[in-house]
Amino acid sequence: MSYLVRKRLYKQIEAQRNTKVISFVTSDRQNAETQIAQDCVQMFVDILDNIGPTPKISLVLHTNGGQTSAAWRLVNLIKSFGDQFEVLIPLKAMSAGTLISLGADHIVMTKQAVLGPIDPSLTHALGPQIPVGNQLARMPVSVEAVRGYLDAANAMKITDAQTLGAILIELSNKVHPLVLGEIFRSREQIRFLADKLLRHHVQDSDKVKAIIDFLCADSGSHDYTINRREAELLGLPIEKPSTQFYGILKKLHKSYTDEMKLLEPYNPAIELGPASAATYRLLRGLIEDASGSSYGFLSEGTLVRSLVPNPADPANASEVISDQRTFEGWKKL
Repeated sequence: MSYLVRKRLYKQIEAQRNTKVISFVTSDRQNAETQIAQDCVQMFVDILDNIGPTPKISLVLHTNGGQTSAAWRLVNLIKSFGDQFEVLIPLKAMSAGTLISLGADHIVMTKQAVLGPIDPSLTHALGPQIPVGNQLARMPVSVEAVRGYLDAANAMKITDAQTLGAILIELSNKVHPLVLGEIFRSREQIRFLADKLLRHHVQDSDKVKAIIDFLCADSGSHDYTINRREAELLGLPIEKPSTQFYGILKKLHKSYTDEMKLLEPYNPAIELGPASAATYRLLRGLIEDASGSSYGFLSEGTLVRSLVPNPADPANASEVISDQRTFEGWKKL
């Protein structure tokens, strides 16, 4: 399903809800994930400048999360153009996506839609590395995972200074000390931002604190999912879509899934096939509106198959697929 088809669906939402629609999708395709980040802001600025001041803006959101500072910036940017702000969630708005939702006057969730804890995962230039294919990638470090490690030591009632020092040294051997410092700063920041966003539509201070405590720590795991019933019980402004509106949101999500191949793990060997080299173009994010703007986060380059000699066994060379990436970023589609 192409943008032209989605554009008609966006226009249907605009007519039904007397709003202006923007969609924001970050890929959760295995091995081709993307996150909410500062590089998306300019596309939102261009779309919002075209829309201009308006009574209401609806954000169709699908994401696993990303940078909390970028999420905070997007909420404030959208609210500077619209008197009302609502988030429409066909399937999920996790982590920083949930933070965006906290700033909304209404959160429309399908029966399968979920929110999640807002403990941020930090990807840092000094963060731990893991192999992805034949390359190394920086692994996100969960703020609450670090807190859980330290809480475990506390739960065991360890008081010996030498043992506590060894625990901290072991942690810093796995996660760079500067990353740990950024993690603890992020933990305080996320609570501060969530509080500011919630107080726009939740006046009860005890309720605000309870929501933040649950989303930041009490839910237990970064992978915990919060359906619309639980979100409503928390005190969030949840709305259930009508049967017709549910159908529109479901069609939109299917379109994103099909075009970005979200259900197909990305495998360079499959992309390359039997060829020795092949160019590729991965669509890993979308920012769109109903007026003709469609931006994609693209990774482009060439996959090259080569044989690498094995010094220990010269007769058996190893086959390696290298990714010669030539572009990665947002483009107008």
